[in-house]
Amino acid sequence: MWLLHDYGNRKVRRMAEDTGLDFTDQIYALEAKYQQALRDLYTHLTPIQRLQIARHPNRPTVLDHILNMTEKWVELHGDRAGYDDPAMVTGLGSIEGRSYLFIGHQKGRNTKENIMRNFAMPTPHGYRKALRMMKYADHHGFPIVTFVDTPGAFADLRSEELGQGEAIAYNLRAMFGLKVPIITVVTGEGGSGGALAIGCANKLLMLENSAFYVASPEACAAILWKSSQAAPKAAEKLRITAQEHYRLRIADGIIPEPLGGAHADPFWASQQIKHAILDAMAELGRMNSEQLLHQRMLKFRYIGGFQEGIQVEPERKRNMKPSEANTPPADLESELANLKKKILEAKGPSDPVTIQVLEKLQEDLDNEMTKAFIAMGLEDKVESLKLELQRTPIPDQPLNKSLQEKADKIMQEFKQKLSQPGAYLGLKQKLYTVNMASRLIELKNKSEKIKTEVNQKIPTTVKAKIDSLKTASEKLRNGDSLDTNLVEEVEKAKKELEDVLRSANLEIVGTRKRTNVAVPPELEEEVAKVNAEIKEEMERAVTRSGLSEKIEELKAEIVKDSNSEKVKELETEIREGIAATLSVTPVKKKVESLREKLASLTKDDAESKVVAENGRW
Repeated sequence: MWLLHDYGNRKVRRMAEDTGLDFTDQIYALEAKYQQALRDLYTHLTPIQRLQIARHPNRPTVLDHILNMTEKWVELHGDRAGYDDPAMVTGLGSIEGRSYLFIGHQKGRNTKENIMRNFAMPTPHGYRKALRMMKYADHHGFPIVTFVDTPGAFADLRSEELGQGEAIAYNLRAMFGLKVPIITVVTGEGGSGGALAIGCANKLLMLENSAFYVASPEACAAILWKSSQAAPKAAEKLRITAQEHYRLRIADGIIPEPLGGAHADPFWASQQIKHAILDAMAELGRMNSEQLLHQRMLKFRYIGGFQEGIQVEPERKRNMKPSEANTPPADLESELANLKKKILEAKGPSDPVTIQVLEKLQEDLDNEMTKAFIAMGLEDKVESLKLELQRTPIPDQPLNKSLQEKADKIMQEFKQKLSQPGAYLGLKQKLYTVNMASRLIELKNKSEKIKTEVNQKIPTTVKAKIDSLKTASEKLRNGDSLDTNLVEEVEKAKKELEDVLRSANLEIVGTRKRTNVAVPPELEEEVAKVNAEIKEEMERAVTRSGLSEKIEELKAEIVKDSNSEKVKELETEIREGIAATLSVTPVKKKVESLREKLASLTKDDAESKVVAENGRW
């Protein structure tokens, strides 16, 4: 656009010279239109466009700003460990008669300079040099001004070997203990910890077209959308602009830039930075050392979501997906109840519903097992064992002793890590669910088999008598009396049915009479209320006795082996612990009162009674 504007101006001026006409008004109109178009363009920039301006090769560097602002300047070198990182510039300078320590990332103007400056990506030596200068300023009482303009710390192998992460972390900690004012100005792009290592300041100021991010939009897009083409979308989601940081109160101020970016008028941009530094120093200069430390701490505590004087919740809630590997069972009882209902309602062992339930359970379990093996660091061992198994000449033959020992060792290590309290709760839940599903299906298959055998052995005559039994039961249910012949027929049918069941190798424990008592709705509500109180009292007893960990341990043991001695010991210990702390006197009175009311409903019927078995109605 600038080239088009310049070309249009020159064309109009040349025409004026050739023809001798006055085109001053047309030139002014073109310039005004150009300025308006420029204002509109730079007023509504997208985040990725602002980042492109921050990365502009002609944008003034840290040394440009320092030389434009200071009356005197001397650069200081070296980390006192034998190396001077050219990507990190440090030195002393004076503004309006006051000395400041300046620290900043230095970019180059061309490829040669950028290579020399390592594209403003410091190594550990650069951060240690910056820390040495900050301690020097703290000792002599110089205010510290840092300039951030880096894609991030240099992440090559050599830097990692020399302690890149440790150097950054040490700077973060040390800056919170400095007793002089610290002002940080983001002049270009600020990338992750490489920028924050000199950015823990009392005041964070950002140029209008600068950016601050934890990961570059290109890297973020490559991770989330598998393509760097989605960088504009990532830049918008990351909220990297100065305007967003100021709105979120991360940045304390936005420094204006000339129209077109800081490179359009570098000196003017530097003067704006100078005025912003002086304004910030006017505020910070009124604080003593303790107040500066406290203000810096409060600033970053606010960024982290904490505010002084407001009580912090013991357990903060965040809208984050919980870790699936350690997710506690959501509602195991209701899940098992639904599973039991599906299996029992299925028509036969090969019913599609049952098969679908089992396949879904097995798929979930396989996924959880894979995640658990990876989390436990057993993935490589399992893969190694698989490769050895593939080399086995005869796959159907039993494992040799060496492979069997390896497999047993892996499973032993897996069970040991799985049994840790509070670990891999999601996997434990699925193992317990699959175990219960297998038992239910086994019981269902047995019941179907017994039912088929019994039906095959019951003669047609006995089936007719069974129908007479059903008829008699319906009459009793309706309150009708039975005649003598029907009573004799019922007794005879019972004996014949018992003989058939014994012939099918089924043991007859006994028979009993059943009577359905019509319970009034108000009494049903009272029963439900008492049941709820019993449940609450049980939960309180568990809390008082401190048996929560024992219950979790019992669940883990049941998953491994529900018939083990340890399961029985834990059940006994939990039962005794609950009984010792359970306050049953108030609840017992209510239960006795309910029994009396239920008994009064059936006092005219001698055969009707309420039986409590094992403490349950």
